[in-house]
Amino acid sequence: MFDVKTIKNECVAWIRTFFEENGKGCNAVVGISGGKDSSIVAALCVEALGKERVIGVLMPNGEQQDIDMAQLLVKHLGIENYTVNIGAAFNALKDSIPLALSEQSITNLAPRVRMATLYAVSQSRNGRVANTCNLSEDWVGYSTRYGDSVGDFSPCSNLTVQEMKAIGRELGLPEVLIEKPPTDGLCGKTDEDNLGFTYAELDTYIRTGKIEDADKKANIDRRHRLNLFKLQLMPAFDPHLKTIES
Repeated sequence: MFDVKTIKNECVAWIRTFFEENGKGCNAVVGISGGKDSSIVAALCVEALGKERVIGVLMPNGEQQDIDMAQLLVKHLGIENYTVNIGAAFNALKDSIPLALSEQSITNLAPRVRMATLYAVSQSRNGRVANTCNLSEDWVGYSTRYGDSVGDFSPCSNLTVQEMKAIGRELGLPEVLIEKPPTDGLCGKTDEDNLGFTYAELDTYIRTGKIEDADKKANIDRRHRLNLFKLQLMPAFDPHLKTIES
């Protein structure tokens, strides 16, 4: 049921329209991790805007073992790129906070530093920051609030992992980038190790509501319920909105 050529073309047209309406002549700024999502988003932006209007930003935290994948992507697309090692900033910020940070807060600190870096580059280069999340990750909250969960435009947040892979192949990306085992880039584990189910299982459940393993269904439903707040606008008090008491 997924017409990859049509969806890819519609997504490219959507990006063009966004920039016409929200940044005519601006550049797309994409954080390049070397994974499929940032690779596909960057390739979509190149097709929509031309490679001269796409800027990639590689942001290792100290030493990144798979930095060669990010370098492969920017070379393949022929886009301008910067490498900004966030290691010193990450460590300085972590060490300057006068309390014992939780393991999760330390894990999430790096993507938040990366997003600050992207906006610094974007504001200095007449840019708009691309969000690189997909529907599967967003469904179970597998992104960092005010880290990789944000951006100025989001081409792929309504596409599952399997749909993203199909678009990557339609765009002619190297297979190694499309099928590279997805990792969180934070604690050294694959996404599927952390989640307890495969993206294929998750994608099928999202699109059809079907899943054979009851425990995995409960896991997905719990994660979705707990992380819905990441996808909603910040709650704001409205003094003009009257509360009706029963």
